[in-house]
Amino acid sequence: MTQTSTKVVVIGGGISGLSAARVLQDADVDVVVLEAQDRVGGRTHTIQDPSHGVVDVGGAYIGPGQNRVFRLAKNLGLEFYNVNEKEKTVLSLQGSWSTFLGAVPPLKNPIALLDLNHVMRTLDSMALQVPVDSPWKAKQALQWDSMSVKEFVHSIAWTSATVELIRLTVQAVLTSEMHEVSLLFFLWYIHSGQGITRLTTITNGAQEKKMFGGAQQMSEGMARLLGDTVHLNSAVVNVTETETGVIVTDCNNTKYQCEFVISAVPQALLNRISFKPPLPGSKLQLIQRIPMGSIIKTNMYYETAFWKDLGFCGSAISDSGPVGYCVDDTKPDGSHPSLMAFILADKSRDMASLTPEQRKQALCQHFAKVFKSDEFLQPIGYIEKNWMKEEFSGGCYVSTFPPGVLTKYGRELRKPVGRTHFAGTETASEWMGYMEGAIQAGERAAREVLYELGLIRESDIWQSEPESMDYPAHPVARQWLEDKLPSVTRLLCMLGVLAAGTAVAFVSYKQSSLKHYF
Repeated sequence: MTQTSTKVVVIGGGISGLSAARVLQDADVDVVVLEAQDRVGGRTHTIQDPSHGVVDVGGAYIGPGQNRVFRLAKNLGLEFYNVNEKEKTVLSLQGSWSTFLGAVPPLKNPIALLDLNHVMRTLDSMALQVPVDSPWKAKQALQWDSMSVKEFVHSIAWTSATVELIRLTVQAVLTSEMHEVSLLFFLWYIHSGQGITRLTTITNGAQEKKMFGGAQQMSEGMARLLGDTVHLNSAVVNVTETETGVIVTDCNNTKYQCEFVISAVPQALLNRISFKPPLPGSKLQLIQRIPMGSIIKTNMYYETAFWKDLGFCGSAISDSGPVGYCVDDTKPDGSHPSLMAFILADKSRDMASLTPEQRKQALCQHFAKVFKSDEFLQPIGYIEKNWMKEEFSGGCYVSTFPPGVLTKYGRELRKPVGRTHFAGTETASEWMGYMEGAIQAGERAAREVLYELGLIRESDIWQSEPESMDYPAHPVARQWLEDKLPSVTRLLCMLGVLAAGTAVAFVSYKQSSLKHYF
């Protein structure tokens, strides 16, 4: 048995844990990072494939407003490129096929277009009423938390096309089904990510950029700066709080005596660690109720990016087949032409029992159908990662909150337990579920410890991030017409009033005509 002493132990060497450790390091506080896997990065994972180069099989996308990511990348000398969206996107919905430019799907039915505009506008408006730091304090928190997204959308949507597009949105941003997710949680997520349009789009949205060399470089860069304080293959098995501090024991039976602990592991996996004294009952209840999302991330490689010659950018939205959304993942110099596709939620669970080759063939058939080209049946390579199989992640991108959980247990998310503080993207108030949220949460948890050590003021714990000068966010502009268009309900009411007024006028005219006649 080996024993060592340090001021703070950080559990988890993903972006959040390493961000916490860097804040402590900058404050000259001794810190040790214990990472269960043989690599840093957590839910970001970049592989160097001999045939296809750099591949992000985990978190990869960055967009405007994610200023902490831009700051960290700049400090590490990392650069970004834009995801291709120059050509047209395909929409395959309810048997109808179309292409479009921009962010708004071209629903052919004007009633469906009115309906979708109203539902998205309503979700954005409601989301602004949810405090990002304490969503359970929203005025209608109990009501919104008592229903699923599915129940709410079915209650206000008039068209099945709108329901389908919101279903695909929930799958894409939360890797879960609509019936699994609390409306309050979805609204919180929308507000945290600066609106539903920002969350779901490429240009000026959360999927706008990727990093040259892959996103895991951020964790690797921080680990280099932290030096030998980062210990790999060191899964924590026990956290014991004593009268004088905390003893953290890893799977190698190494014990670390420290004053504080920062846990940056996914909260849904906290029951893998034995805490003494045990975690409070409310915390244990929380972590049993917030499952990780379900996803298999895939990359299909081709000889050329022939879809561009066909007028497609590589993005497709579809409500049938194994993939709801795919996007061009060709490198900016044109090398390694590929499509990245997410197999999400129920579809990922259904397809998990297939072999990788079977999933590959299913995706090829899907691409050929959606893009109307048999060239997609001739890939030269395929790479996938099933995040549901990851022992120390349990899924991706983020834990989700079913109805009733957030208002009852949400306060436990970042509440310290004794000398243990909690980081991880699930505890963020900005861009929760994203790399940006992971950084915010890690730095906030580190400042909580600095406050406990008497090194900063309590008012310094929560800090806003200045706008990136290199990548400023442009406002998500809603067109005047989008704000003024009526809902289907209002349109029907207006038509009803118009029809009633016309009928009254007609009757009055007939009555006056009859009086004149007699």
